[in-house]
Amino acid sequence: MKTCTIQNEYWTLEVAPEYGASILNLSAASGRSVMRPVNTESVHSSSDTAMFALMPYSNRIRDARFEFEGLTVQLRPKAGSTLIQHGDVRNRPWQVQKISETQIRCTFDSREFADVNWPWAFTAQMEYHLSGPHCDTALTLTNVSDSIMPAGIGLHPYFQRLQGGQEPTLQFEAGGWYATDENSLPLGGAQAIPAALDFSSARQVGDAQIDAVFASWEGTARLNWPQRSLTLTADNVFSHLVLFTAPDGSLALEPVSHATDAFNLASRGVHGTDMKTLTPQQSLSGAVRLSLEGDW
Repeated sequence: MKTCTIQNEYWTLEVAPEYGASILNLSAASGRSVMRPVNTESVHSSSDTAMFALMPYSNRIRDARFEFEGLTVQLRPKAGSTLIQHGDVRNRPWQVQKISETQIRCTFDSREFADVNWPWAFTAQMEYHLSGPHCDTALTLTNVSDSIMPAGIGLHPYFQRLQGGQEPTLQFEAGGWYATDENSLPLGGAQAIPAALDFSSARQVGDAQIDAVFASWEGTARLNWPQRSLTLTADNVFSHLVLFTAPDGSLALEPVSHATDAFNLASRGVHGTDMKTLTPQQSLSGAVRLSLEGDW
C-alpha cells in the first residue's frame, strides 16, 4: 500500500490515498497513538483505518432510498443489508498532493468513476494540516451536476481510549438525542438527552455500549486522561455528533453536518435534522481541529 506521511514537532500523520485518503495512523511525536493504531498489512477497507471521510452524506440511509424534489432516489444497498451508509468516497482512490512537510491536499471527482452510488456528480477535497499541537482536517463538497442535490459531510475518527492503561473522561454538550431502531436509524426528531447519555459533565464511558447521534452539538468534545488531554473542535456546519464505542475498544467521536437518515426525516417533515442542499457549483465545507495538551 502506498502511503503519504507528514509530521511536525507534535504529530506524525500517515494517509492511505487508495482508501479514501483516510488516516492510517495519527500519533504524537513520542510515538503514542492518538487514534487507534493500524497495521497497514491488515487494511482491506476504510473501516480498518483510523479515520475516514463521510461524503456526500453521513451515516445511514434507510432502505437506501429517499424522496427529494419530487423524485424517488434509489441507491444500491450495501451487501447483506437493506440500507446504505457513510457515503461513497471512503473506499475509492483519491489524488493526494503533499503541499509541504506539514500539509497534504486530497481531491476526488465522482465523474471519474462510473459506478459511484450517487445520482449527482460531485467533487470533494480534504486537507490535513499540522500546526504546532493542532491537527486540522478541512472538508469541501461541491455539486458539479446540473441540478440541486442533498448533501452532507463528516468525519469518522476512532480514538485510542486507553492511554497508559487508563480510561479518559469524555465531555461535550448537545441539545438533543435521537431514539433509534435496531438498525441505529432515528425514529423521529431529537428528544431530551437521557441521563445515561449525558456527557455535559466529564465522566467515563466505562463498559457502556453506545451508538448514539446528538443534535445541536456545541462543537467541542474533550477526552481527559490523568497526564494528557485531547480536544476536538469543529466548525458550526458540524451540528451533530455521533458517539460510538467500537468493538475494538476505540471510541468514535464523529462530527457530522446532519442527523442520521436526515434526507428521509426531512421528507417526513421532521425539523432540526440540518439536511443541506447544494445548487450547481455550490459547496459545503468545514474544518475539524484536534489539539493536544499535557504529556503526549
